[in-house]
Amino acid sequence: MSVFAHKNTKVLVQGITGTQASFHVRRSLEYGTNIVAGVTPGKGGTEHLGLPVFNTVKEAVEQTGANASVLFVPAKAVKGAVTEAAEAGLDLAVCITDGVPVLDMLQIKEMLKSHKTLLIGPNTPGLITPEEARLGIFPENIHQKGRIGIVSRSSTLTYEAVLETNRANMGQSTVIGLGDDMVIGSDYIPSLDAFAQDDETDAILLIGQQGGGFEEAAAQHYKNMEIKKPVIAFVAGNSIPFAHKMGYAGEVIADGKTSVIDKRNAMLDAGMIVVDEINQIHQVLLDILS
Repeated sequence: MSVFAHKNTKVLVQGITGTQASFHVRRSLEYGTNIVAGVTPGKGGTEHLGLPVFNTVKEAVEQTGANASVLFVPAKAVKGAVTEAAEAGLDLAVCITDGVPVLDMLQIKEMLKSHKTLLIGPNTPGLITPEEARLGIFPENIHQKGRIGIVSRSSTLTYEAVLETNRANMGQSTVIGLGDDMVIGSDYIPSLDAFAQDDETDAILLIGQQGGGFEEAAAQHYKNMEIKKPVIAFVAGNSIPFAHKMGYAGEVIADGKTSVIDKRNAMLDAGMIVVDEINQIHQVLLDILS
């Protein structure tokens, strides 16, 4: 099966007429993604890549029934674009854009509390369900349909995790890049819950990185989950504290847990399997699932 996006998901692309969007939309269409429309203000009524273009997300949803969006818009336009997607009632928005202002993201997260839209990103390679849907910029040729769910905070290490599942000949159910920025739309928790409910996901790879409290929050949530599947976790970085200097207020917010060692310990305490090197993942998969 899959989580968040599959072959029947109706996808629209915000900013579809841009150069990068055009390149990746063409690849996603060739991959079989069910892209039904594009949105570029001022270009409504035209076509691009054989798809209808609308001025607003609301118009696109009304005309096509789209329920997910991929955002290829400038950083300064992200807040308006995500708001538009949420107000149109989309289930999912995947934001590829990097450099989104932190204040804008804080305002976006507050806005999303009153809407059902799940935001993946910004600064993410996106989401891919092998052989079904590619929402973003993932190199589709490395993915193989399978039964391992992947959720990652590190874009490049996501690809390494994919290759590890291929080495174990187990493939991927869905791969989710949460985004590399300090403030992101979704953390690990919705993905852990979705994979836990997916009958065709046998285990989950969780890839973390230095900084922030996302991994500790995921560990605590996993510890309290009623339905659990094996989680293999890897945290990139070393044991030095988070590089961002945030002063005493930052220490209060982080509760002093800002090192990779803290993250690993929290995951181990929660019952996750923690590996020291990412290239150990394939053997652990073989050990626990073969």
